[in-house]
Amino acid sequence: MVDGIVEISKRVRFAREIAGLSQAQVADALGIHRPSVSEIEAGRRRVSADELVTLARLFGVSIGWLAGETDADGSGAQLELAARELSKLDPDDLERILRLLAAFRREEHTG
Repeated sequence: MVDGIVEISKRVRFAREIAGLSQAQVADALGIHRPSVSEIEAGRRRVSADELVTLARLFGVSIGWLAGETDADGSGAQLELAARELSKLDPDDLERILRLLAAFRREEHTG
């Protein structure tokens, strides 16, 4: 069970950071104190079923993904989070990100 808590803690922190939310904002959404969110992210506090539902809605991910389940290749929810963030960029910033991704792909194939 410890592995499940660790996986949830990693995914909560990742999703919170991608969403651009502070621990205080997440705590407000959950109706808990900010240090409790820190404890969740550190893997020292379990997440209740109700909290898991709220977190999934807040971050726009599935409960299963937060709980440590993955898609066939493990990337579906991460891709959704990334796409959501990319959609917020202005066209120039998006173009820079796409060029950066292309450079990474070229490096993978040559290096």
